[in-house]
Amino acid sequence: MKRFQEHFDEEFIRIASKALGMPESKITGMIKRRVLQRISRFLPEYYRFEKGISGVEPGTTLFNLVSDIEIVKGFPKIHRAMVLEPTIQAHFKGLPLVAIEEKMNGYNVRVVKIQDQVLALTRGGLVCPYTTEKATERIGLEFFRDHPDLVLCGEMVGPDNPYVPKDIYPEVESIAFYVFDIREKDTGRPITLEKKNELCERYGIKTVRHFGNYPVDAVARIVADLIRELGAAGHEGVVIKDPEMNLPALKYTCSESTNSDLQYAFQFYNDYGRDFFFSRVVREGFQSVEWDEDGDALHERSCRLGESILKPMVETIRKRKRGERITENVRIRVSNIKTAQQFEEHLRILGIDAQFGEPLYVDGEYLVEIKKLNQSTNDRTDALLNGQFW
Repeated sequence: MKRFQEHFDEEFIRIASKALGMPESKITGMIKRRVLQRISRFLPEYYRFEKGISGVEPGTTLFNLVSDIEIVKGFPKIHRAMVLEPTIQAHFKGLPLVAIEEKMNGYNVRVVKIQDQVLALTRGGLVCPYTTEKATERIGLEFFRDHPDLVLCGEMVGPDNPYVPKDIYPEVESIAFYVFDIREKDTGRPITLEKKNELCERYGIKTVRHFGNYPVDAVARIVADLIRELGAAGHEGVVIKDPEMNLPALKYTCSESTNSDLQYAFQFYNDYGRDFFFSRVVREGFQSVEWDEDGDALHERSCRLGESILKPMVETIRKRKRGERITENVRIRVSNIKTAQQFEEHLRILGIDAQFGEPLYVDGEYLVEIKKLNQSTNDRTDALLNGQFW
Protein backbone atom coordinates (compact mmCIF):
# COMPACT_ATOMS: atom_id res chain seq x y z
CA MET A 1 0.00 0.00 0.00
CA LYS A 2 2.90 2.34 0.69
CA ARG A 3 4.20 2.01 -2.87
CA PHE A 4 0.72 2.82 -4.20
CA GLN A 5 0.40 5.94 -2.02
CA GLU A 6 3.64 7.28 -3.47
CA HIS A 7 2.06 7.36 -6.93
CA PHE A 8 -1.58 8.31 -6.31
CA ASP A 9 -3.33 11.09 -4.47
CA GLU A 10 -5.26 9.82 -1.43
CA GLU A 11 -7.32 13.02 -1.33
CA PHE A 12 -8.37 12.40 -4.95
CA ILE A 13 -9.43 8.86 -4.10
CA ARG A 14 -11.50 10.10 -1.15
CA ILE A 15 -13.29 12.79 -3.18
CA ALA A 16 -13.75 10.50 -6.20
CA SER A 17 -15.28 7.85 -3.97
CA LYS A 18 -17.86 10.34 -2.72
CA ALA A 19 -18.54 11.83 -6.17
CA LEU A 20 -19.04 8.46 -7.86
CA GLY A 21 -20.75 6.74 -4.94
CA MET A 22 -18.14 3.97 -4.83
CA PRO A 23 -16.00 2.64 -1.96
CA GLU A 24 -12.47 4.03 -1.82
CA SER A 25 -11.13 0.50 -2.18
CA LYS A 26 -12.90 0.20 -5.53
CA ILE A 27 -11.41 3.48 -6.80
CA THR A 28 -7.99 2.27 -5.65
CA GLY A 29 -8.46 -1.06 -7.42
CA MET A 30 -9.53 0.61 -10.67
CA ILE A 31 -6.43 2.81 -10.65
CA LYS A 32 -4.18 -0.17 -9.98
CA ARG A 33 -5.78 -2.09 -12.89
CA ARG A 34 -5.59 1.05 -15.07
CA VAL A 35 -9.33 1.00 -15.69
CA LEU A 36 -9.11 4.52 -14.24
CA GLN A 37 -6.00 6.08 -15.79
CA ARG A 38 -4.12 9.11 -14.47
CA ILE A 39 -3.00 11.67 -17.07
CA SER A 40 -0.63 14.30 -15.69
CA ARG A 41 1.20 15.51 -18.80
CA PHE A 42 -1.28 18.32 -19.37
CA LEU A 43 -2.87 20.68 -16.89
CA PRO A 44 -5.17 20.26 -15.14
CA GLU A 45 -4.35 16.68 -14.10
CA TYR A 46 -7.16 14.27 -14.77
CA TYR A 47 -8.20 10.62 -14.63
CA ARG A 48 -10.22 8.86 -17.30
CA PHE A 49 -12.21 5.64 -17.45
CA GLU A 50 -10.78 3.67 -20.35
CA LYS A 51 -13.59 1.11 -19.98
CA GLY A 52 -17.10 1.34 -18.64
CA ILE A 53 -17.56 -0.06 -15.14
CA SER A 54 -20.24 0.01 -12.41
CA GLY A 55 -22.57 2.16 -14.49
CA VAL A 56 -19.88 4.69 -15.43
CA GLU A 57 -19.61 5.29 -19.19
CA PRO A 58 -16.23 4.66 -20.84
CA GLY A 59 -14.52 7.96 -21.60
CA THR A 60 -15.78 9.55 -18.36
CA THR A 61 -13.16 12.04 -17.17
CA LEU A 62 -12.45 13.21 -13.62
CA PHE A 63 -10.50 16.46 -13.34
CA ASN A 64 -8.43 16.58 -10.16
CA LEU A 65 -8.75 20.17 -8.95
CA VAL A 66 -7.26 21.67 -5.78
CA SER A 67 -10.01 20.62 -3.38
CA ASP A 68 -12.66 19.19 -5.68
CA ILE A 69 -13.31 17.00 -8.69
CA GLU A 70 -15.14 17.94 -11.87
CA ILE A 71 -16.77 14.98 -13.61
CA VAL A 72 -17.48 14.93 -17.34
CA LYS A 73 -19.55 11.87 -18.17
CA GLY A 74 -18.60 9.79 -21.18
CA PHE A 75 -20.74 9.93 -24.30
CA PRO A 76 -23.14 6.95 -24.43
CA LYS A 77 -22.97 4.40 -27.21
CA ILE A 78 -25.53 5.02 -29.96
CA HIS A 79 -27.09 1.77 -31.10
CA ARG A 80 -27.40 0.99 -34.79
CA ALA A 81 -30.62 0.13 -36.60
CA MET A 82 -29.86 -2.75 -38.98
CA VAL A 83 -33.42 -2.83 -40.37
CA LEU A 84 -35.27 0.48 -40.25
CA GLU A 85 -39.01 -0.19 -40.10
CA PRO A 86 -39.30 -2.71 -37.23
CA THR A 87 -36.48 -1.13 -35.22
CA ILE A 88 -37.96 2.38 -35.36
CA GLN A 89 -41.47 1.12 -34.63
CA ALA A 90 -40.33 -0.84 -31.59
CA HIS A 91 -37.85 1.68 -30.17
CA PHE A 92 -39.95 4.86 -30.55
CA LYS A 93 -43.37 3.27 -29.94
CA GLY A 94 -45.84 5.76 -28.49
CA LEU A 95 -43.97 8.93 -29.48
CA PRO A 96 -45.98 11.45 -31.52
CA LEU A 97 -42.91 12.63 -33.47
CA VAL A 98 -39.37 11.46 -34.11
CA ALA A 99 -36.47 13.74 -35.12
CA ILE A 100 -33.93 13.03 -37.86
CA GLU A 101 -30.48 14.67 -37.85
CA GLU A 102 -27.40 14.19 -39.99
CA LYS A 103 -24.62 11.94 -38.71
CA MET A 104 -21.45 13.70 -39.79
CA ASN A 105 -18.20 11.91 -40.62
CA GLY A 106 -15.48 13.00 -38.21
CA TYR A 107 -14.57 12.30 -34.61
CA ASN A 108 -16.66 12.58 -31.46
CA VAL A 109 -15.70 15.48 -29.18
CA ARG A 110 -17.02 16.85 -25.87
CA VAL A 111 -16.18 20.49 -25.22
CA VAL A 112 -16.30 21.68 -21.61
CA LYS A 113 -15.09 24.45 -19.33
CA ILE A 114 -12.85 23.34 -16.48
CA GLN A 115 -11.90 26.19 -14.17
CA ASP A 116 -11.13 28.98 -16.65
CA GLN A 117 -10.16 26.74 -19.60
CA VAL A 118 -12.13 25.39 -22.54
CA LEU A 119 -11.03 21.77 -23.07
CA ALA A 120 -11.94 19.24 -25.76
CA LEU A 121 -12.22 15.56 -24.85
CA THR A 122 -12.06 12.69 -27.32
CA ARG A 123 -14.51 9.79 -27.17
CA GLY A 124 -12.03 7.94 -24.95
CA GLY A 125 -11.92 10.78 -22.41
CA LEU A 126 -8.50 12.21 -23.31
CA VAL A 127 -7.89 15.95 -23.55
CA CYS A 128 -6.71 16.53 -27.13
CA PRO A 129 -4.46 19.64 -27.36
CA TYR A 130 -5.16 20.15 -31.07
CA THR A 131 -8.94 19.85 -30.71
CA THR A 132 -8.82 22.07 -27.64
CA GLU A 133 -7.13 24.84 -29.62
CA LYS A 134 -9.72 24.55 -32.41
CA ALA A 135 -12.67 24.40 -30.03
CA THR A 136 -11.41 27.47 -28.14
CA GLU A 137 -11.03 29.41 -31.39
CA ARG A 138 -14.40 28.39 -32.82
CA ILE A 139 -16.57 28.47 -29.69
CA GLY A 140 -14.84 30.76 -27.21
CA LEU A 141 -15.85 31.25 -23.59
CA GLU A 142 -19.16 33.11 -23.84
CA PHE A 143 -21.37 30.00 -23.92
CA PHE A 144 -19.55 28.45 -20.95
CA ARG A 145 -19.58 31.66 -18.89
CA ASP A 146 -23.38 31.47 -19.02
CA HIS A 147 -23.64 27.66 -18.90
CA PRO A 148 -20.61 26.24 -17.06
CA ASP A 149 -22.42 23.00 -16.20
CA LEU A 150 -23.18 22.03 -19.80
CA VAL A 151 -21.12 20.02 -22.30
CA LEU A 152 -21.18 20.60 -26.05
CA CYS A 153 -21.12 17.18 -27.72
CA GLY A 154 -20.31 17.27 -31.39
CA GLU A 155 -18.31 16.16 -34.40
CA MET A 156 -15.02 17.60 -35.61
CA VAL A 157 -14.95 17.32 -39.40
CA GLY A 158 -12.77 18.44 -42.27
CA PRO A 159 -9.53 17.76 -44.15
CA ASP A 160 -7.33 18.95 -41.25
CA ASN A 161 -8.71 16.21 -39.03
CA PRO A 162 -5.83 14.11 -37.63
CA TYR A 163 -8.04 11.16 -36.70
CA VAL A 164 -10.56 10.79 -39.56
CA PRO A 165 -9.48 13.08 -42.44
CA LYS A 166 -12.45 13.52 -44.80
CA ASP A 167 -12.72 16.24 -47.41
CA ILE A 168 -16.42 15.73 -48.07
CA TYR A 169 -17.95 18.93 -46.71
CA PRO A 170 -17.35 21.77 -49.21
CA GLU A 171 -18.20 24.38 -46.58
CA VAL A 172 -15.31 23.20 -44.34
CA GLU A 173 -11.91 24.43 -45.55
CA SER A 174 -9.85 23.20 -42.60
CA ILE A 175 -11.74 21.79 -39.59
CA ALA A 176 -15.10 22.65 -38.02
CA PHE A 177 -17.13 21.66 -34.98
CA TYR A 178 -20.84 20.77 -35.27
CA VAL A 179 -22.90 20.17 -32.12
CA PHE A 180 -25.32 17.23 -32.08
CA ASP A 181 -26.12 17.10 -28.32
CA ILE A 182 -25.82 19.30 -25.25
CA ARG A 183 -25.57 17.40 -21.97
CA GLU A 184 -25.18 18.11 -18.27
CA LYS A 185 -21.55 17.80 -17.24
CA ASP A 186 -21.86 15.68 -14.10
CA THR A 187 -24.94 13.56 -14.94
CA GLY A 188 -24.59 13.17 -18.72
CA ARG A 189 -28.32 13.91 -19.13
CA PRO A 190 -29.16 15.56 -22.48
CA ILE A 191 -31.29 18.65 -22.93
CA THR A 192 -34.11 18.64 -25.50
CA LEU A 193 -33.39 19.16 -29.19
CA GLU A 194 -35.40 22.37 -29.19
CA LYS A 195 -33.35 23.78 -26.31
CA LYS A 196 -30.09 22.60 -27.91
CA ASN A 197 -30.87 24.33 -31.20
CA GLU A 198 -32.05 27.48 -29.42
CA LEU A 199 -28.83 27.75 -27.38
CA CYS A 200 -26.56 27.07 -30.35
CA GLU A 201 -28.33 29.68 -32.45
CA ARG A 202 -28.08 32.22 -29.62
CA TYR A 203 -24.31 31.74 -29.27
CA GLY A 204 -23.52 31.29 -32.96
CA ILE A 205 -22.45 27.65 -32.60
CA LYS A 206 -22.86 25.33 -35.58
CA THR A 207 -25.14 22.30 -35.32
CA VAL A 208 -25.59 19.21 -37.44
CA ARG A 209 -28.38 19.39 -40.00
CA HIS A 210 -31.85 18.83 -38.59
CA PHE A 211 -34.07 17.26 -41.27
CA GLY A 212 -37.27 17.63 -39.29
CA ASN A 213 -39.64 15.87 -36.88
CA TYR A 214 -41.96 13.21 -38.35
CA PRO A 215 -44.64 10.71 -37.24
CA VAL A 216 -43.12 7.36 -36.32
CA ASP A 217 -44.92 5.55 -39.17
CA ALA A 218 -43.26 7.82 -41.76
CA VAL A 219 -39.69 7.80 -40.43
CA ALA A 220 -38.36 4.60 -42.05
CA ARG A 221 -39.40 5.74 -45.53
CA ILE A 222 -37.98 9.25 -45.02
CA VAL A 223 -34.69 7.91 -43.65
CA ALA A 224 -34.32 5.52 -46.61
CA ASP A 225 -34.75 8.44 -49.04
CA LEU A 226 -32.31 10.60 -47.06
CA ILE A 227 -29.73 7.80 -46.93
CA ARG A 228 -29.72 7.48 -50.71
CA GLU A 229 -29.31 11.25 -51.06
CA LEU A 230 -26.57 11.50 -48.42
CA GLY A 231 -24.76 8.47 -49.80
CA ALA A 232 -24.63 10.00 -53.28
CA ALA A 233 -22.94 13.05 -51.71
CA GLY A 234 -20.41 10.88 -49.83
CA HIS A 235 -21.86 11.69 -46.41
CA GLU A 236 -22.20 9.25 -43.51
CA GLY A 237 -25.83 8.87 -42.50
CA VAL A 238 -28.46 9.93 -39.97
CA VAL A 239 -29.24 9.79 -36.25
CA ILE A 240 -32.87 9.23 -35.25
CA LYS A 241 -33.90 10.83 -31.95
CA ASP A 242 -36.67 11.39 -29.47
CA PRO A 243 -37.05 15.21 -29.62
CA GLU A 244 -37.34 15.27 -25.81
CA MET A 245 -34.19 13.08 -25.51
CA ASN A 246 -35.83 10.72 -23.04
CA LEU A 247 -35.09 7.68 -25.23
CA PRO A 248 -31.63 6.76 -26.58
CA ALA A 249 -30.92 7.68 -30.19
CA LEU A 250 -30.43 5.27 -33.11
CA LYS A 251 -28.03 5.60 -36.04
CA TYR A 252 -28.20 4.40 -39.64
CA THR A 253 -25.46 4.82 -42.24
CA CYS A 254 -25.04 4.94 -46.00
CA SER A 255 -23.54 2.10 -48.02
CA GLU A 256 -21.09 4.57 -49.55
CA SER A 257 -19.82 5.57 -46.10
CA THR A 258 -19.38 1.92 -45.10
CA ASN A 259 -17.34 1.28 -48.23
CA SER A 260 -15.27 4.42 -47.70
CA ASP A 261 -14.40 3.17 -44.19
CA LEU A 262 -13.37 -0.21 -45.57
CA GLN A 263 -11.35 1.35 -48.36
CA TYR A 264 -9.40 3.39 -45.83
CA ALA A 265 -8.98 0.59 -43.30
CA PHE A 266 -7.77 -2.05 -45.76
CA GLN A 267 -4.75 0.08 -46.57
CA PHE A 268 -3.76 -0.96 -43.03
CA TYR A 269 -5.38 -4.41 -43.02
CA ASN A 270 -3.36 -5.80 -40.12
CA ASP A 271 -3.85 -2.76 -37.84
CA TYR A 272 -7.65 -2.62 -37.97
CA GLY A 273 -9.48 -5.40 -36.17
CA ARG A 274 -11.56 -8.08 -37.85
CA ASP A 275 -14.66 -6.72 -36.08
CA PHE A 276 -14.22 -3.50 -38.08
CA PHE A 277 -14.55 -5.49 -41.30
CA PHE A 278 -17.21 -7.99 -40.24
CA SER A 279 -19.76 -5.52 -38.85
CA ARG A 280 -19.64 -3.40 -42.00
CA VAL A 281 -20.17 -6.35 -44.33
CA VAL A 282 -23.18 -7.43 -42.23
CA ARG A 283 -24.65 -3.91 -42.57
CA GLU A 284 -24.42 -4.20 -46.36
CA GLY A 285 -26.28 -7.51 -46.30
CA PHE A 286 -29.17 -6.24 -44.20
CA GLN A 287 -29.50 -3.00 -46.18
CA SER A 288 -29.60 -4.92 -49.47
CA VAL A 289 -32.42 -7.13 -48.20
CA GLU A 290 -34.39 -4.24 -46.66
CA TRP A 291 -34.18 -2.28 -49.88
CA ASP A 292 -35.31 -5.37 -51.82
CA GLU A 293 -32.47 -5.07 -54.34
CA ASP A 294 -32.73 -6.95 -57.60
CA GLY A 295 -29.86 -8.85 -59.19
CA ASP A 296 -28.32 -5.83 -60.86
CA ALA A 297 -28.40 -3.70 -57.70
CA LEU A 298 -26.97 -6.53 -55.60
CA HIS A 299 -24.21 -7.09 -58.17
CA GLU A 300 -23.34 -3.38 -58.06
CA ARG A 301 -23.25 -3.43 -54.25
CA SER A 302 -21.09 -6.57 -54.26
CA CYS A 303 -18.59 -5.04 -56.71
CA ARG A 304 -18.42 -1.84 -54.67
CA LEU A 305 -17.82 -3.83 -51.48
CA GLY A 306 -15.19 -6.06 -53.05
CA GLU A 307 -13.27 -3.15 -54.54
CA SER A 308 -13.32 -1.31 -51.20
CA ILE A 309 -11.61 -4.29 -49.58
CA LEU A 310 -9.27 -5.62 -52.26
CA LYS A 311 -7.95 -2.58 -54.13
CA PRO A 312 -6.45 -0.69 -51.15
CA MET A 313 -4.94 -3.91 -49.78
CA VAL A 314 -3.34 -4.76 -53.14
CA GLU A 315 -1.86 -1.25 -53.32
CA THR A 316 -0.46 -1.66 -49.79
CA ILE A 317 1.20 -4.95 -50.70
CA ARG A 318 2.66 -3.42 -53.85
CA LYS A 319 4.04 -0.49 -51.86
CA ARG A 320 5.82 -2.76 -49.40
CA LYS A 321 7.16 -4.86 -52.29
CA ARG A 322 8.68 -1.63 -53.65
CA GLY A 323 10.16 -0.92 -50.19
CA GLU A 324 7.80 1.97 -49.31
CA ARG A 325 6.60 2.50 -45.72
CA ILE A 326 2.87 2.16 -45.07
CA THR A 327 1.69 5.29 -43.25
CA GLU A 328 -1.54 7.14 -42.56
CA ASN A 329 -0.91 10.65 -43.81
CA VAL A 330 -2.84 13.40 -42.02
CA ARG A 331 -2.30 17.08 -41.29
CA ILE A 332 -3.14 19.70 -38.72
CA ARG A 333 -3.22 23.51 -38.78
CA VAL A 334 -2.38 25.22 -35.50
CA SER A 335 -2.16 28.82 -34.40
CA ASN A 336 0.50 28.03 -31.78
CA ILE A 337 3.39 25.71 -32.62
CA LYS A 338 3.32 24.50 -28.99
CA THR A 339 -0.05 22.88 -29.77
CA ALA A 340 1.62 20.69 -32.40
CA GLN A 341 4.26 19.63 -29.86
CA GLN A 342 1.57 18.79 -27.31
CA PHE A 343 -0.38 16.88 -29.95
CA GLU A 344 2.72 14.81 -30.69
CA GLU A 345 2.83 13.90 -26.98
CA HIS A 346 -0.91 13.16 -27.09
CA LEU A 347 -0.37 10.63 -29.89
CA ARG A 348 2.36 8.99 -27.83
CA ILE A 349 -0.16 8.57 -24.98
CA LEU A 350 -2.41 6.82 -27.48
CA GLY A 351 0.46 4.52 -28.45
CA ILE A 352 0.66 5.92 -31.99
CA ASP A 353 4.08 6.09 -33.65
CA ALA A 354 4.02 9.29 -35.71
CA GLN A 355 6.54 11.39 -37.60
CA PHE A 356 5.88 15.15 -37.65
CA GLY A 357 7.12 17.15 -40.62
CA GLU A 358 8.62 20.61 -40.43
CA PRO A 359 5.87 23.21 -39.82
CA LEU A 360 5.01 25.50 -42.74
CA TYR A 361 3.69 28.96 -41.91
CA VAL A 362 0.67 29.49 -44.17
CA ASP A 363 -1.91 32.30 -43.85
CA GLY A 364 -1.22 32.95 -40.19
CA GLU A 365 -1.17 29.29 -39.11
CA TYR A 366 1.33 26.45 -38.97
CA LEU A 367 0.57 23.57 -41.33
CA VAL A 368 2.07 20.31 -40.03
CA GLU A 369 2.09 17.08 -42.05
CA ILE A 370 1.99 13.90 -39.95
CA LYS A 371 2.82 10.34 -40.96
CA LYS A 372 1.31 7.76 -38.61
CA LEU A 373 3.26 4.51 -38.95
CA ASN A 374 1.14 1.36 -39.07
CA GLN A 375 3.84 -0.99 -37.85
CA SER A 376 1.70 -4.12 -37.73
CA THR A 377 0.71 -3.89 -41.40
CA ASN A 378 4.30 -3.08 -42.44
CA ASP A 379 5.75 -6.00 -40.49
CA ARG A 380 3.06 -8.50 -41.48
CA THR A 381 3.28 -7.64 -45.16
CA ASP A 382 7.08 -7.96 -45.13
CA ALA A 383 6.86 -11.34 -43.44
CA LEU A 384 4.29 -12.72 -45.88
CA LEU A 385 6.19 -11.42 -48.92
CA ASN A 386 9.25 -13.22 -47.55
CA GLY A 387 7.49 -16.56 -47.26
CA GLN A 388 6.01 -16.64 -43.75
CA PHE A 389 2.83 -18.70 -43.25
CA TRP A 390 -0.47 -16.93 -42.51
